[in-house]
Amino acid sequence: MMALLEVEDLHVAYGKIEAVKGISFAVEQGQIVTLIGTNGAGKTTTLRTISGLLRPSAGKISFEGKPIHSVPAHRIVQLGLAHSPEGRHIFPRMTIEENLLLGAYLRKDQKVGEDMAKAYAMFPILGERRSQAAGTLSGGEQQMLAIARALMCKPRLLMLDEPSMGLSPIMMQLIMTTIQELKSAGTTILLVEQNAQAALSLADHGHVLEVGRIALSGRGSDLMHDEQVRKTYLGEE
Repeated sequence: MMALLEVEDLHVAYGKIEAVKGISFAVEQGQIVTLIGTNGAGKTTTLRTISGLLRPSAGKISFEGKPIHSVPAHRIVQLGLAHSPEGRHIFPRMTIEENLLLGAYLRKDQKVGEDMAKAYAMFPILGERRSQAAGTLSGGEQQMLAIARALMCKPRLLMLDEPSMGLSPIMMQLIMTTIQELKSAGTTILLVEQNAQAALSLADHGHVLEVGRIALSGRGSDLMHDEQVRKTYLGEE
């Protein structure tokens, strides 16, 4: 079966500094695949390259069997690949509802209102405050908005970059539960997450990045029990 997303021998550089050094992986329909690793490992760079915000220096990215590594970012969104970025990047002076409508700005269908209602059902606090400026929300509420905005483009694949960063344990658990619910509803997810244990517990498959290379790959459950992963990323002796 053809993978939904395939990354083959991907290289990405910032000037003379190579941040991603020939990584390859695939994401199958309906899976959660996670990339874990320390800061500077190349995780965010990989997601930004897949979504068209950066251009690879070498390698190939295919979505539904078609190359997208030279496709403009807005066209990649139209193809069905959404990116909820690290740091959320919501529009603080716009209302919650306006932020969600921006997530659907490329859509031509008549079901935007229906999907907005689904977003409010998923995150009721957003529905209650839909006319409130997004910048007045808490960090956790802004993360909900960032995820909901990405879902408004009706993605075939959703990329989440550090969705739990800076959140309280209770809010982090809520976000992780939401990710599991999205998978149960059929959403395919590529997840970058600083909390390796939470990410691996959700993931069908995981890849450990070290200095721009994949050092280890396997099923999420297997990586959780790998001795080196437990010592390095789960903080266990």
